[in-house]
Amino acid sequence: MLPLPTRAELAHSISVARMIGEHIAAAGGWLSFETFMQLALYAPGLGYYSAGSAKIGRDGDFTTAPELSDLFSQCVARQCAQVLGRIGGSVLELGAGTGRMAASVLETLASVGALPDQYAILEVSADLRDRQRARIEQLPAELKRRVAWLDSLPAERMRGVILANEVLDALPCQRVVVRSGDVRSLGVRLAGHPPTDADQQAPAFTARSAASPRGPGAEPFVASERSADEALQREWQRLKGGLPAALPDGYRTEVCMQVQPWIASLADCLDRGVVLLFDYGLPRAHYYHPQRSNGTLRCHFRHRAHDDPFVNVGIQDITAWVDFTRVAEAADAAGLQVRGFATQAAFLLGLGIEALVAGGEAGARGPDADIRAQARRASEARQLLMPGEMGEVFKAIALARDFDEPLRGFSLQDLRHLL
Repeated sequence: MLPLPTRAELAHSISVARMIGEHIAAAGGWLSFETFMQLALYAPGLGYYSAGSAKIGRDGDFTTAPELSDLFSQCVARQCAQVLGRIGGSVLELGAGTGRMAASVLETLASVGALPDQYAILEVSADLRDRQRARIEQLPAELKRRVAWLDSLPAERMRGVILANEVLDALPCQRVVVRSGDVRSLGVRLAGHPPTDADQQAPAFTARSAASPRGPGAEPFVASERSADEALQREWQRLKGGLPAALPDGYRTEVCMQVQPWIASLADCLDRGVVLLFDYGLPRAHYYHPQRSNGTLRCHFRHRAHDDPFVNVGIQDITAWVDFTRVAEAADAAGLQVRGFATQAAFLLGLGIEALVAGGEAGARGPDADIRAQARRASEARQLLMPGEMGEVFKAIALARDFDEPLRGFSLQDLRHLL
């Protein structure tokens, strides 16, 4: 059972549902899941990431590695320092959350004498941008003067590092279902409206909750199958041809066709340097495994994970795991080289997280405080490193242009052969 939303949250969710219902009606009664997800997350002023509400941290819906511990950001900063020390330039962070990683990266870079010319942040959420400004304001003047917020990717090509933690998983994706060896698009229509000849109602999602915004004026949604369009059919045939095993009838999964243009846009603004991406996901052969029969779609509301995108519309996060083979293919098409692919645990260990746990704040407040601080860091490190926590599920991938030096974060593990 999911927690109940507040009255304000419920009212907002009803508004988002009405808006999406209007789009469904205007489209003839059916929307692709990709369009539904785009509206639910990013519709101006209404979508989950566009409206003002706490999303990350104890009072939000989920917690990311940088919010869990500064150890993550300190390791990321060490990787940035290697690149900046070689070529100079700036850092661009996409989707900077509360600003905690930006602050920690800057503080760490300052401590090793590798400050970037600029630390730019591209953030679509007004709420998160405000939280980032408040956090950056606490930094010393020498650091905060380097921070700038962007409304779009830079027009001029940059040198340095581009960072994105848990951004790829929030790119709107297509949902598909396998029928008799073919693929059909799993879209969305309004409940109570009979499907057209082109549609077939899909089995309902199971994770219902009393929190569902199905009050007066709300538009309830159901999954509905339709023949995949030509582009999706072609893409599925390409994917299917490279899989080690056939997928069973009724198999549901996701195809994120927005990865290619997103990676291409990053390549367009990178003159020289490294793109570091962190997210949960798998190489393609593991992603489209026959046993993963209901896909990877996950929703997050008040730190509860479930698989129903039609509940709490507009006030919950919707994500899907990342097909990292697709990321590598997109990088190659955009003229970038995959310079590393590893688990989060291997990446952090390669950058010396163990030394950070042992050192940290030693001597700051006496021996007892040192012991308590080290115990806290050790607990945080376990969550970042352990296979049952974030260590194996989350991956790090590095895409580079004109940067051939081996990257420290990938010195202990090289999983590129799995892509």
